[in-house]
Amino acid sequence: MRAAEVMSTDVLTVKPETAATDAWELMRRKRIHHLVVMTDSTVVGILSDRDAGGRSGGELRARSSVTDLMTASAVTVDASVPIRKMANLMRGRTIGCLPVVDGKKLVGIVTVSDLLEVLGGGADRPSKPRRRPPLHTRVPHRKDKRRGGYGVW
Repeated sequence: MRAAEVMSTDVLTVKPETAATDAWELMRRKRIHHLVVMTDSTVVGILSDRDAGGRSGGELRARSSVTDLMTASAVTVDASVPIRKMANLMRGRTIGCLPVVDGKKLVGIVTVSDLLEVLGGGADRPSKPRRRPPLHTRVPHRKDKRRGGYGVW
């Protein structure tokens, strides 16, 4: 499975000069955790809800712009990248999303939630019932001293 198959294509973007409070309000209204920061058609960073201070970061956001809070070194991937590589990138760099680009053009975003949805997709299907292995009991044979043969006492 590739990035193009799991990515969300309705990506919300902001400009670097946007007020951090406006960006936070957009994330809160749309119930998302990441905004892609773009200048013209180039990805220049990512603003996450953690970057913006979370729910208690109102004071931080009040005196900041997106440029001040964003992660400037955004890791991007091509649409043909396998999900295993994306998962390893996210885990290794402790990031929550990867913008998907075609050249320099933003075409989507893959988040941890997208990967978990793919991984958990099998939970909707009923699993095969497990067969219990047949019970086999081995009884050691003891020599019957009275008869001169083998038997169970």
